Amino acid sequence: MAGLFFSYSISVTLGLGKLNDKEFLNAMQNINREIQNVPFFICFFGTLLLLPITSFVHYKQKSFLLLLAATLFYLIGVFAVTVFVNVPLNNTLESFDLTNASNASARQMRNIFENRWNFWNNIRTLSSLCSIFLIIVACVCNSHKLKKHS
Repeated sequence: MAGLFFSYSISVTLGLGKLNDKEFLNAMQNINREIQNVPFFICFFGTLLLLPITSFVHYKQKSFLLLLAATLFYLIGVFAVTVFVNVPLNNTLESFDLTNASNASARQMRNIFENRWNFWNNIRTLSSLCSIFLIIVACVCNSHKLKKHS
């Protein structure tokens, strides 16, 4: 998930930002429809499920707090932001009739959508990067601990 959000933040939004209003809105409507697929849902919800389980399994180990922090970054900064900010913005955009929209209404919709969506996507990016960093540190800590016991 960190890779998806990071790539989107540093490339896709920059390219989309260069489109005119109607092209931008059309592209985002299509991206938001296409992202809803099985591989995305497996990764998005799988992480949401597996991080708390992993944290619980490591409850009595040093890595527990790292994994718990990774879980909270993902739960709050990725999942909650997606559910409570980005998806409602996507739904608002989806209900916008681009075919019959005037240039002024397309500009207004873009103003409502683009900066807010991008800001919160950057929050998801930072949160997911923090989460994966903490997971890597937890793995390194566990690996180091295993080497000491061998």
